[in-house]
Amino acid sequence: MNTGNSYVDIILPLAIQGTYTYRVPESMPCPQVGTRVLVPLARKQAVGIVLSSHNAPIYPSIRLRDIIQALDPFPILTAEQIKLWQWIADYYLCPLGDVMAAALPAKALDHHYSMADSTRRRVKLPVFTDEQEPIHPLTQAQQKAYEDITQQFTCHDTVLLQGVTSSGKTEVYIHLIADQLAQGHQVLYLVPEIALTTQLTDRLQHVFGSQLRVYHSRISDAQRMEIYRQQRLDPHPRLIVGARSAIFLPFENLGLIIVDEEHETSYKQQEPAPRYHARSVAIVMAQYARAHILLGTATPSVESRYNAECGKYGYVTLTQRYQGLQLPHITLIDLKQQYHRKEMYGHFSDPLVERIRTELQRGKQIILFQNRRGYAPYLQCTQCGTIAKCPDCDVALTLHRTPYQLTCHYCGATLPVPATCPECGGEMKQHGFGTERLEEEIQQLFPEARVARMDLDTTRKKDDYQNIITSFSQHQVDILIGTQMVTKGLHFDDVSLVAVLNADHLLAQPDFRSYERAYQMLEQVSGRAGRKGEQGEVIIQTFDPTNPVFTFVCQHATDEIYRNQITERQTFHFPPFHRQISIILRHTDQQRLLTAVTLLQQRLQQAFGTRITDIITPSVARVQRLHIRQLNLRIEQKASIHRAKSMLIQHIQFIESLPACRGVQILIDVDPL
Repeated sequence: MNTGNSYVDIILPLAIQGTYTYRVPESMPCPQVGTRVLVPLARKQAVGIVLSSHNAPIYPSIRLRDIIQALDPFPILTAEQIKLWQWIADYYLCPLGDVMAAALPAKALDHHYSMADSTRRRVKLPVFTDEQEPIHPLTQAQQKAYEDITQQFTCHDTVLLQGVTSSGKTEVYIHLIADQLAQGHQVLYLVPEIALTTQLTDRLQHVFGSQLRVYHSRISDAQRMEIYRQQRLDPHPRLIVGARSAIFLPFENLGLIIVDEEHETSYKQQEPAPRYHARSVAIVMAQYARAHILLGTATPSVESRYNAECGKYGYVTLTQRYQGLQLPHITLIDLKQQYHRKEMYGHFSDPLVERIRTELQRGKQIILFQNRRGYAPYLQCTQCGTIAKCPDCDVALTLHRTPYQLTCHYCGATLPVPATCPECGGEMKQHGFGTERLEEEIQQLFPEARVARMDLDTTRKKDDYQNIITSFSQHQVDILIGTQMVTKGLHFDDVSLVAVLNADHLLAQPDFRSYERAYQMLEQVSGRAGRKGEQGEVIIQTFDPTNPVFTFVCQHATDEIYRNQITERQTFHFPPFHRQISIILRHTDQQRLLTAVTLLQQRLQQAFGTRITDIITPSVARVQRLHIRQLNLRIEQKASIHRAKSMLIQHIQFIESLPACRGVQILIDVDPL
């Protein structure tokens, strides 16, 4: 029982700065920090988390409302989790309430749910057998990498493992995981995409059995809550495999975090806030837990490689493919010449068609990569040039055949396909091609081939990833067509040929990271070929075969492109030499938006000088009826980032207080991608 007045500061899942303070009734024990409580909020009730407690109110003249009840007899957050939440809110300049909303399963915000209720029926989780298989012995190269990593962990908390595709990084991970579990520790294994958990889980469950848990957005909220509850109440050795949200699970005895494919942009949360990067959060999380963290990839991000070169991270390489297999041979096809010679079958060059035919006759499998879904990226009038655009976004509508409609890939709006141009009545012609178009063309070219497509449109249901990957693995599919989903970490024994249908649009992004990302994507998708038995082949179709990125890819020159990019970054003051913060402003009224962004730019230029850019109009300048403008702030690594952020917040709050800028959304993205 509470013998005197006690007060608690509560985090609520709202996009507000600060916390709410409530009084603890005298009849109630003061709840511990990290405990869920039910509190009154306006005319409703809300679930909050106790952040701190004290004996005197900060503002004695304000009458505080009472907590209604404590929902659990113990905290659902560990001390390390609370520290991590506060770090995320501080570093990414967002309210703690946003962090809370992102971190907890939705069921935790339901006051009817009790973490301690052992009488109710438990949610069923996937059951993994306890009949574990022995761990595969490591090859000589893998054993050396394993020993180097364990040695590096003696002097570095973070180690970067750069291993070529199909070198067996997963086997090295498994041995490291087994070491940690044997010592009574827990392990977190992060992957960038849900699709990767499918094959990975199949491998890990045979080794670790019931110690394995899988956590991502495709499982039900009840299952996420049950895994969260088990993690909080049962600190036994356990392996958690999951996408970025798994970093918010409670760990009592964390020994190791593995961030696989650490270069992937999918680790960065875009909308809504907090706009965190799971790799960065995992590194801080490991520091709080006094755990080790291993970053693994064949194509390291420039930032991670730089940190390794500077000695901030340990650095280990694995340069040989498993069983001595050669990296795939890469051929460039000049599309200009192919079109000039009229040696094209739809969007397939004559050499590519011949290679596909040969590999099908040999009983091999093929992956076709095109990083655009749909049938055609846009429709344009042949007479007046009008492009069919989304009414709410400044972007062309994509033509889809199934169902037959135009779709906006930004807001999801759908419109019927016009028979003629709505402006002049002229003919509307399709331009470009997506995965749907490729599927149609390849079936016309090879009607006997079994074809499947893996993109956002074909993987909307819970088990779609699993079904497509299983079908391809079991050789029920000959040709797999896909977007970047097919580039990431998947292993198929019989894929002998990978083709990139149009590599040029990967380089056409207005971003200083475009060359880095294009190389990573092309090298990763190339790595799907020839993973067992014989050397694979990769064909890249391009209108610009002399581009240096393609030269790097053909030579698998990961070190060379890093040196090329790090020199450019230093010259133009990009990360990792400068920190970057993007300030995004949005409003339905373009004039009000321009007023706000102009005033903000003027104030920031007075405070930061040339560190603030001119006003940037994005390539897509309106989404869901909101006009968008952007400012970028670059801060030297040696400068005080905390002081810069504090100044930035003050200027933004001033702009938000002006009547002329009322209603303008101002978003902050720290370390944008």
